[in-house]
Amino acid sequence: MKHLANIISISRIILLITLIYFYKNEVVFMILYLLCGLSDVLDGYIARRTNTQSSFGAKLDSLADLGMSGIIITMMIIWAGDQLTIFFPWLIVIILIRCANMMIAAYKYHSFVILHTWGNKLTGLLLFITPLVFVTTHRVAILWPVCIIAVLSAVEEGAIHLTANKLDVNRRSIFKGK
Repeated sequence: MKHLANIISISRIILLITLIYFYKNEVVFMILYLLCGLSDVLDGYIARRTNTQSSFGAKLDSLADLGMSGIIITMMIIWAGDQLTIFFPWLIVIILIRCANMMIAAYKYHSFVILHTWGNKLTGLLLFITPLVFVTTHRVAILWPVCIIAVLSAVEEGAIHLTANKLDVNRRSIFKGK
């Protein structure tokens, strides 16, 4: 029971790799994709309920989240192709801000970290539902709110890193936890 949350995170990483092979089969892809989403919810819930949260588990969860984001971006590029070019500047800005945040955290806290802010959670949720909505509607306009919220949450995370005296991965917002 002590390592169950980490095992679930590792299973999500394995499922993410498996997703790549089923991108042409929408039904299998969506089943595996939903399992990845379920495992993302379960690992944190189980870690909190069993009081087995750990720094390693948080990093493993963040790694799995990054992998999930990469898969989503890759699948959207494969599925939507040229329709996405209008979003590339947004994606570049988001990636640059996120990389700057990681460098700030690495310098300041000597750790790789992505904060569990409400903005980051909302970004993750919007990003997660994007392929589900796209597969049913085939409209790329669903990416506008994702891009806007992603930029705002990345800026917020950077502001937290710059103003915080100590690392708190569970800090919910720039306005709380000072």
